Amino acid sequence: MSLKDFFTKKQTVSPVAEVQTSSGRGIMNTFQSFSPMSSAGIRLYLELRNSVPIIDAAIEKLVRLVCSFEIACNDRNAEKEMAKFFKSVPVNGTSHGIEAFISTYFDELLTYGTAVGEIIPTVSGSFGALYNTCLDDILFKRADNGFDVEIYLAGTGNTKPPRPDLLMMSSLNPAPGRIEGTSMLQGLPFVSSILLKIYNTVGTNFDRVGNVRYAVTYKPSNDALDKAYAKDRAVQIANEWSKAMNSNGTVHDFVAVGDVEIKAIGADNQILDSEIPVRQMLEQIVAKTGLPPFMLGLAWSSTERMSTQQADILTSELEHYRGILEPVILKIANTFLRMKGFTAEADVKWRDICLQDAVEEAKARLYNAQAEKIEKEVEKA
Repeated sequence: MSLKDFFTKKQTVSPVAEVQTSSGRGIMNTFQSFSPMSSAGIRLYLELRNSVPIIDAAIEKLVRLVCSFEIACNDRNAEKEMAKFFKSVPVNGTSHGIEAFISTYFDELLTYGTAVGEIIPTVSGSFGALYNTCLDDILFKRADNGFDVEIYLAGTGNTKPPRPDLLMMSSLNPAPGRIEGTSMLQGLPFVSSILLKIYNTVGTNFDRVGNVRYAVTYKPSNDALDKAYAKDRAVQIANEWSKAMNSNGTVHDFVAVGDVEIKAIGADNQILDSEIPVRQMLEQIVAKTGLPPFMLGLAWSSTERMSTQQADILTSELEHYRGILEPVILKIANTFLRMKGFTAEADVKWRDICLQDAVEEAKARLYNAQAEKIEKEVEKA
């Protein structure tokens, strides 16, 4: 046995020892050790995406940028069979392809901070389908060693799934000692509430001021006859004004006798400028997503150098997300290979994030090659 095989085998068969600093051990803490995902939090983040379109657009763009990959291995026959299968593998009973599963998995991870998936075998025991688990249906709990995570079925007491080895779980930036991850939308409900309040106020103001209403005032003179018939004349003026306003696009003159004043209600009032406060709220949201503003349709001033730096930062963000998803993809691929009897190990080949990155990398290699060539020529001279 080689030294590499020895350490690999030892790491595989040796379980993790108990955690010494965990406070969730003991019989009295059994119930507290369960970590259900808050239904209120799930509904809050879902409602946030429905109410603020820019948040929903940001998550969808991140999913499209990240979830583009291929699975390879050192066995050509296994790789060919695996690529063919994962291209059409059933997902959730409504979709096909492993990328559809990973896209939904990553979407759930960004929105709620935690994502769980399942490999569904066929009746004969082969690889059958992939399923994205609803977080309302499960509970999390630390294992007896205080380190590993166990998944339980919600509403069934201490019932575990019959095949926990076919489950996958990921947490996004979990707090120390916590099982569940941190949603990318954390901190945005407050900012979004202010933004929605501004939008609602703008809509209300346009209902009041934009939809013009008129105040028709009849001022009777000091003449006794005018005062006696003031009510009748006011009714007559109101009827004539209604006819003029309900003329359905045709020209209709309004004729009145006496001192009649017509003013547009709210015409003298100025609607508050909402551009600056709206932008301040949107800046907080965009900063949380990590996407450059131009990718979300925001035409904010930006220099060419600033756009390049934003693209570099975005690339590092996407690489971070891919690092979280890669173990999930590898587990799915290696499970398929073992069920098919292959001993090869799978590898994830991520596609380039965008063509611009590939061009910049090619330019860097060209400049390095040119510099090396010039250095060699100088040395020879």
